[in-house]
Amino acid sequence: MKTIKVILAVLTFSLLAASSYAQKIDVSGGYAFLHLDGSSGVSGINLNGFDASLGVHANGIFGVVADFGVYHGSPSGVGVTGESYTFGPRITVPHIPVVKPFVEGLVGGSHFSFSSGGLTSNPFAFGFGGGADFSVAPHIAFRPQYDYFGFRSNGSTQNSSRLAVSLVIKL
Repeated sequence: MKTIKVILAVLTFSLLAASSYAQKIDVSGGYAFLHLDGSSGVSGINLNGFDASLGVHANGIFGVVADFGVYHGSPSGVGVTGESYTFGPRITVPHIPVVKPFVEGLVGGSHFSFSSGGLTSNPFAFGFGGGADFSVAPHIAFRPQYDYFGFRSNGSTQNSSRLAVSLVIKL
């Protein structure tokens, strides 16, 4: 029993020490590719755009992220523009020197507009996924990221995938 208490104390102090070295805020921005899955024999829609996020980290493991994306495409001559604004927890794997893998869960909203007929949609958005920050300088990292996104409206869910590649500045 005494050994377990010593191990727990060492782990607790190690986590506290590691959290004091953790970056507290990160800002990222870069290219995003959003694929809206098709259904009933209809092919999906590919949209290109920009993704930005702001992460605030309580320690080296747990943080909260706000994520914003803008996407556009013209499948079959119809312009489609979408925006997503989501937030949620992010969990980072600590103690790896150059690479910081993470997973996240996001909820929020979105807005889609179509040039044909002036149609718009404002579905609930949710997603989960992950990526990794690859350090390239003391406060700069490169972030590839993949997220599943669901857009829920009128009782149905539009499944989609988002791939983003961003530059991260750690403050």
